[in-house]
Amino acid sequence: MDREFVFPEGVSPIGPYSPGVIASGRLLFVSGQIPLDPETGELVRGTFRDMARRAIENLLSVVEAAGGSVENVVKVTVYLRDISKYEEFNEVYSEFFASSKPARAVVEVSNLPKGVDVEIEAIAVL
Repeated sequence: MDREFVFPEGVSPIGPYSPGVIASGRLLFVSGQIPLDPETGELVRGTFRDMARRAIENLLSVVEAAGGSVENVVKVTVYLRDISKYEEFNEVYSEFFASSKPARAVVEVSNLPKGVDVEIEAIAVL
């Protein structure tokens, strides 16, 4: 299979995986992104909104590094440690996906890497 690995500047994986993989020249699979500051590599502290915004920005930086934009995203999976944050997450998510509305699933989980409250992965067609 034809694969290209995407490593955008500033987004470093915290494990043995690629931030993004392009398969067959058009399908981009973006690994789960958490609220890491790309300049420091440290977790973003602050409100849940701040953390959600940073995770989405990290996800979109992988898409952009692969030559795409928010419009190319066709599927998003969101992992929340607290499903009661669903509406708050939607408000932040809408800032980025206002006109482009990919298919999406939101799942509550018991824990996430580094104890964060949100992780987001996506599939895009380039």
